[in-house]
Order: sequence, then structure tokens, then C-alpha cells
Amino acid sequence: MNSIDVDILVVGSGAGALTAAITAHDAGGNVLVIEKSDMYGGTSATSGGGIWIPCNHLMAEHGETDTPEAAIEYLKACIGDAVSEERLKAYVENAPKMLKDMEDKSDIRFVSTPYADYLTEKPGSKDGWRTLDPVPMSATKLGKEFFNMRPPHPQTIFGGFTITVNEAKKIITRAKGWKWIMAKLMISYRLDIPMRMKSKRHRRLCLGNALVGRCLTSVFKRKIPIWRNAPLQSLIESDGTVTGAIVKKDNEVVHVTAKKGVILAAGGFEHNAEMRTKHLPGPTDTKWSATPGQNTGDAHKAAQEVGANLTLMDAAWWGPSVRLPRDDRSRVLFAERALPGIYIVNEKGERYLNEAASYDEVGRQLQAHPKTSWVIFDRRAREKYGIGPLYPTAVHPDSKWNSSIKAVVKKSDTIEGLAQQMGVDAKGLQATVDKVAKYSESGVDEDFGSGSTAYDRYYGDPTITPNPCLAPLAKAPFYAFPVYPGDIGTKGGVDVDVNAQALNVRGKPIGGLYATGNTASSVMGRTYPGAGSTLGPAMTFGYVAAKHAMGVNS
Repeated sequence: MNSIDVDILVVGSGAGALTAAITAHDAGGNVLVIEKSDMYGGTSATSGGGIWIPCNHLMAEHGETDTPEAAIEYLKACIGDAVSEERLKAYVENAPKMLKDMEDKSDIRFVSTPYADYLTEKPGSKDGWRTLDPVPMSATKLGKEFFNMRPPHPQTIFGGFTITVNEAKKIITRAKGWKWIMAKLMISYRLDIPMRMKSKRHRRLCLGNALVGRCLTSVFKRKIPIWRNAPLQSLIESDGTVTGAIVKKDNEVVHVTAKKGVILAAGGFEHNAEMRTKHLPGPTDTKWSATPGQNTGDAHKAAQEVGANLTLMDAAWWGPSVRLPRDDRSRVLFAERALPGIYIVNEKGERYLNEAASYDEVGRQLQAHPKTSWVIFDRRAREKYGIGPLYPTAVHPDSKWNSSIKAVVKKSDTIEGLAQQMGVDAKGLQATVDKVAKYSESGVDEDFGSGSTAYDRYYGDPTITPNPCLAPLAKAPFYAFPVYPGDIGTKGGVDVDVNAQALNVRGKPIGGLYATGNTASSVMGRTYPGAGSTLGPAMTFGYVAAKHAMGVNS
């Protein structure tokens, strides 16, 4: 068996893992990063790349302020008693420090955005600026390593190029200037002939690719080794302390001694059917997840084998998803649900939720509903917006549907005909159509309050009045596709303390073992306070773990 000695072993190569690696290196550590697959970036690379950081220094550029007290009040109102107040305080205290350190010492850069907290009705919430979007970067800075970074999720690519969150908002909602944004992006993409000859991917990296790309350039500059195709086999434990790990690299077993600690940041278990069935509430299916297929809970199991306690294992980052037969993962309906004239109904043809609420809230309500639900819309919405797997008709007319779309999307010239294809109650569906016509005229959703909060309206169509989230289903043909309780990762995992140190079943720290990201039990509990609530804590507690392991005060 081959062997190697390091100070810190980081398992995973997403944003949380790479933040930990950078931090440990800058504290004087000899660091090794291992990645299970043949590509860097994990789920982070396929994500929106945003991070939720209260009290961040970037909001001052917009004349905005925040306080730790308001952030704690908001988190407690969202999360309740599922997470200790000490851990919430540790997040609010360390998140701004992590951000400032990364911006000062690495290539990682963000901009503060007017993206409202998801639960703006809760005390301490803000109507924007806690969510940060990664600054785009050029793939050129990664050189040949760019082709070893995991591509974005298929739904984050429009015509071959990626866009920022702010650009996406303007395009989705048809805000002023959206056509000019599209024109500039398409022209720059098409004219980049040298890149087109190498790849269909855009040289301009946004979202999760920008975040991971910036993390990677920072890692490469520090000459921190990253082993790809190097899955974790097990942890090595001696007298209650984790001292290293057994790793399989290029089909050879390697004994890695980690003198100061092992940091687990290997994602969730959403692609492990057995673990989903055991822990997540039903119905559940790996096919409903929108994440890469490598997240199978390997680090969870390794940690449990050395005595780590696992908590929140019934929780996930939920989202309404649609799966086309040809796709390798689901597409989560992140934004289009808030657009006017797009509704979700049950088997009775009735709405039962606020479609414009956060995708986590909508996903959880779908999850609690055991029968298939449907997204419905009419020709007006179809022509104007991108909805699930469908681009607007000007880009993607019905006549160009492939067999994969035809297998999922239903279409009829009448509401009754659509109901028949969906297998739902026709009278109930017609009653829903009548209701939303009434609500669209008054601007008040009397059933579920769609469009009543700042978050609801964020992705509404500003050209539609009196409510940017409501419009009638009036123009044939009518469309529908099934929607499922999907996810963008599980959030249950290793129970950790304020230092991201793993805890055993007695609540005592396990020496030398740390966890962050979806390998750890989420600091956000069973809720989703704002965009970036996954990656913000992943990076923050990766930073905290590295400092603690290296014996550096944060």
C-alpha cells in the first residue's frame, strides 16, 4: 500500500472543499484535495453559485446595511429549534469574515444582489443584498484544466452560454433591456471561434462555474494538489481520533496520514437509492434530483463508521422538478413558477400552494402531496417565457419538439382535453381556470397570496398588472407537464459543532474530523432562508474547519 503524509486532507472539490483547502494552505498547512470523479467542482459547479452572507461588506456599495442581530432574528424565525443558537451565531459571525478573507487573499469575487430573502414575512429579513453572485471569469485563466471542471447544469445554459443571476432575472421577467443583454451574449458567444472549435461551452463562466473556476485558480496558484478519480474508501481512526484516510487513486490504494485533520466536503446522498428510501420521506426517487450522480453518501458512511452522529437525515434542499427521458438529471423550476399564467395543480385540477414561493417551499409541499402534480399554462405564457424544458416559442416552436419533450409535455386546444391527457378532474381544472382569471383581474390571489411578498414579485413579470405573478389561462392551446418533489441535494449529515468538528452520538467532538456542505447537518435546519443558503455555509464552515484544524483563531 502506498502512503503519503499531509497536514490536512480535504474530501471533495466543490466550493466548500476548495475554500477549506485555500484557508488551510494559507495558515501554513500541507494540503491534499481528493475528488471521487474525473471532474472538479461537484454540485457547486452545476449550481447557481450564489452564497447567502448576512452583514457582508459588499452591500455597502448599494447603500445597504445589516446587523448580526437582525440576521440571527431572521434565522431563528425560519429555523426554530432545529439548530442551536450557538451554531447560528457562529455562521453569522464567520460568514462575513470568510467572504472578506477570500476576496482579499484569493481570486474569489462576488457582487451583492437585490435578491430578496425567501421568507420576507419573517422578522429580521431583508428585501435583498444578503445573496451574492460570483463575478464572471474567463475560462482562459484555467488553461487546459477548464476541461476537467464539471460543466453547468443543462438548464443553466441558454443557447450554449451561461448568464449571471441578474442577467437571468431581466431575461426571465422581460425587464427593460433584456433583448440587448441577449444580443450581446449571443454575439460574443458566436464570435468566439477559437473556443467553439474546442468546446460548445462558453469561455465566459458564470454561476457555479465562475465560483468553482475562481476557487480552482486560487488552488492552482498555491500548488495545492487535487487528485481526481480518487474516491474515499474509509477513514483511519486511532483512540477516538481520525488520523487519515484510505483513498483509491487510479485503482491503487493509498494510505493518507492527515496530521491535523480530515475535512469532509463530498456532497449529499441524493443519488443513493437505499439511503433515500431509509431516510427521506416518500415518495422519493433518485431520478428527481438535479445534482450530478456522484453524490452517494460515501463520506456520510465513512464518518458514521468512526462514530460520527448523523442528523437531519430526513431533510433536503427541495425543489419542484421535471425530468425528460433523455436527460441525465432533473431540471428544477427555480424561477418560472412566479411568472403570470403558470400554475401547479393536483389530481383534482385544483391549486394547493403559492407557486411564487421559494422553490424549497414549493418542493416541500409537493413532497407532502403523494400524487402527481402538474404545471399548467397557456399559449400566452408559452410564447413569452421559458418554462421548464421549453424555451419561448420564438426560439423553440412546438413543431420542433423532440420525442423526449413529447413524452412529457401535454397539449390541447381545450381545458377539458388537457385534463383528459393529464388524468385530472376536468371540472376541477375548469374551476381553477375560472378562479385565476378572477384573481388576475383583481390582483389578489385569495387562496394562496401569490405575488404578495417581495420574494414572490422578484421573478414576476413587471409588465403585467395589477399583480406580476397572476394572469388568466385564456389562450389556446393549453399545456401541462408533471412536476415532482425533486432536490438540489440532501442536507442531512454529520452533526458538527461551531468549529465544524464532527460530533459523536454523545455530542462530543471527534478529534481530527470535520464536515461541511451537504456532508454536514445543515446549519439552516429544515428551511431555506435565502438564495445561497447551501453554498454560503459550505464555504463558511470549510473556512472555519480549516482554521480550527490548523490551530488558527478566526
